[in-house]
Amino acid sequence: MKKDNKNVIYWLLTGCVLIFIMVVLGGITRLTHSGLSISNYKLISGTIPPMNNIEWEAAFDLYKQYPEYQKLNNRFTLQDFKDIYFWEWLHRVIGRFIGMVFLLPFLYFLIKKQLSKSTIKKSTILLCLGAFQGFLGWYMVKSGLVDNPDVSHYRLAAHLTTAFITFAYTFWVALDLMFPNKKEIIKPIRNLIRFALVVLILQIIYGAFVAGLDAGFIHNHWPLMSDGKFMHHTVYIEQNPLYKNFIEGKSGVQFVHRMLAFVVVGFILAIYLKSKSLKLTPLQSKGIKYLVALLGLQFLLGVFTILLQVPVWLGVAHQIGAFFLLSAMTFTLHRFTK
Repeated sequence: MKKDNKNVIYWLLTGCVLIFIMVVLGGITRLTHSGLSISNYKLISGTIPPMNNIEWEAAFDLYKQYPEYQKLNNRFTLQDFKDIYFWEWLHRVIGRFIGMVFLLPFLYFLIKKQLSKSTIKKSTILLCLGAFQGFLGWYMVKSGLVDNPDVSHYRLAAHLTTAFITFAYTFWVALDLMFPNKKEIIKPIRNLIRFALVVLILQIIYGAFVAGLDAGFIHNHWPLMSDGKFMHHTVYIEQNPLYKNFIEGKSGVQFVHRMLAFVVVGFILAIYLKSKSLKLTPLQSKGIKYLVALLGLQFLLGVFTILLQVPVWLGVAHQIGAFFLLSAMTFTLHRFTK
């Protein structure tokens, strides 16, 4: 039987689509402040939401025991609770479904001997990434159930970044099977794309910091931060010691996120300009064109997200833009890599 057939590719691409949906739901959950509505973790029974008023009241009573209700939402009605419960429940259910979609077909292909040794190793890494992602989700939620009614922005960043990396790796494995032949390697531009990918991932991490600290709701001006200043004074006086401004201070984190956006722009423009003097394959050329187009869209989404003080739809659109930009970066790098 042919190994690594089309069904394996469809399986991996289906996983990519589901991870994308998961990331979108995660963004909605964060922006609607729904992430702490379910304060326990039940792997099997947790897939079924409350089915009657008694069960809803019990779930609401459990929510009342934790800081988010006590310090922020003590005026919530049962209907208010149901609204935020829905997004967190859906996010968790999709996460469980993704686990099944990765695990069950993998076992089937393994039993049917439809996977090469290389794909088995790569798929095992994917399964480990997925399990780690699930752990990070609950580890993140736990941080908001103690004293501070909000999750740790470090844990949020770890959870989100792992989701992006899991997607990128899944997409890479699928591309390996879709394009098994060797590519024409152009080292200078390949290295540029590698550096750009590293900076993009760092930018995604800082995007998560901004979301976790609600740092998008301040300094809602562009291109200057506010009051005609390139750097607001709170960037460097908010925290002590100074370095904490740039990993824990709202102003500092937003400033770094702004600056990294220009670094990403610089790298992708450098890739584009370098490619103009090279003879590329059609897919290499398309990859770079997608990069430039998605870069422009993502930059505009980021600017308007700041100017309009992060409306939910625009915050989610900005996160989707990052997802597609990472997809284009992954595809383009793959076209320049053995």
